[in-house]
Amino acid sequence: MKRKNAAFEKDLTLNRRSFLKMSGLLGLGLASAGILPASAEAVKFNRKTYKVSKTRLAMGTFVSMTLIHSSRDKAEEAMGQAFQEIERLMRSMSRFDEATAVARLNSDGFLKDAPPEVFEVIAGAMDYYRLTHQAFDISVKPVVDLFKKNYAQGNSRPPGGVELRQALDLVGSDMIELKGRSIRFKKPGMGITLDGIAKGYIVDSASKILTRRQIKNYLINAGGDIRAMGSRSDKKAWSVAIQDPKKEKQYPDVIRLTDAAIATSGNYEVYFDREKMFHHIVDPRTGLSPRLSSSVSVTAHTAMDADALSTSVFVMKPTNANRFINSLPGCECLVIARGGRTFKSSGWKSVAI
Repeated sequence: MKRKNAAFEKDLTLNRRSFLKMSGLLGLGLASAGILPASAEAVKFNRKTYKVSKTRLAMGTFVSMTLIHSSRDKAEEAMGQAFQEIERLMRSMSRFDEATAVARLNSDGFLKDAPPEVFEVIAGAMDYYRLTHQAFDISVKPVVDLFKKNYAQGNSRPPGGVELRQALDLVGSDMIELKGRSIRFKKPGMGITLDGIAKGYIVDSASKILTRRQIKNYLINAGGDIRAMGSRSDKKAWSVAIQDPKKEKQYPDVIRLTDAAIATSGNYEVYFDREKMFHHIVDPRTGLSPRLSSSVSVTAHTAMDADALSTSVFVMKPTNANRFINSLPGCECLVIARGGRTFKSSGWKSVAI
């Protein structure tokens, strides 16, 4: 099982994002996602308040939780259960462990009696496919596999037009059929990857565990997919810093977050080629990597919403992305274009630290 989990984590590292940078100012509630050491901390602020924090490796990144509660023991117990839920769902969503539902679906093209969480994520992904006019598409696996194979073989050029067209012919979430609890691909050779939505779903699931355990103030940070509830220790909303796509250790923006989520997609972490023309985000309509944006951050009610929407917006033109997000209640976005220009939705609010 350890070997299978390692494969899953390795792929998520290559295909997902960690694009908010940890500032280290957890005492102020400033959160981001970077490379964190595994750690645990419990700080007593006064006779009534503890801040309990822990960081673990999961989903191919570092997952940190910070809980504010009157009981250290209850906070630690709730946190342990939330991490257990993350591990459980992480294993069920893997497409590399042959025993999982997702791997069987990709192998057989059909899945009967899908696990509830897998069915829910795939059904949600198809909703985003329709909402975003096909900008979000979990069926891009054939294209991703083509690029990985091409550059793994040492080719310096992208796959040829014929190969790409053949792969694109297998892309389209409208060719995924949901019936009852069964899932079926309408074309042989199709496959799905949940990298653009599963992490957000898992963060939301961990959040539900904490809420059910009567934890009202907490922040979960899974490599840039962040869910914040309540307030930090000083009764203020949590602060989230957006990482600079140029890696110059500056923050393009900082926002306050409470009872909401944020996710960031960027083109500056994982590339298939040396020239950095083809990265892990793929436009499902062309099979190529979008080049107009460097970073996209989206806030939403849930981490799954933010996760899927940040990927979708990255595929769009920045001006179109702003109009799209402005049309969605409860959502805001910050788009950093390739040349450095920023585009903010009408309700995006920056703060000073």
